[in-house]
Amino acid sequence: MTPQATAVRLDGKEYVIVPREDYERMAKLANEAEMPPLPSPDESGNLPAMEYARASLARKIIGDRLDAGLSQKELAKRAGISVENLCRIETGKHTPNVATVTKIDRALKQATARPRKKS
Repeated sequence: MTPQATAVRLDGKEYVIVPREDYERMAKLANEAEMPPLPSPDESGNLPAMEYARASLARKIIGDRLDAGLSQKELAKRAGISVENLCRIETGKHTPNVATVTKIDRALKQATARPRKKS
């Protein structure tokens, strides 16, 4: 499916206007391309458990962070962890402990929570 686009020039720069649906689809594809790959199965068809768990958790955190509209820096600050630690987790190179996962989960839930109506 080829997106429909219109080129416009503003202040000497060329921009492309696309329908929101096409933009969101392309943004999702770009974000998926940045996800750490899931490991391949071995010759017996088995997946390496630790590598799969790291990559799967990383992909979940990245997806939730993007859905919440947060940068790595913003999420790390809200979770009370270093940006470097979050980066290692999101690349699938580090296995976080339960406390760190809990902090990240709590920060993501707070970021996506809707404000409660006052009665």
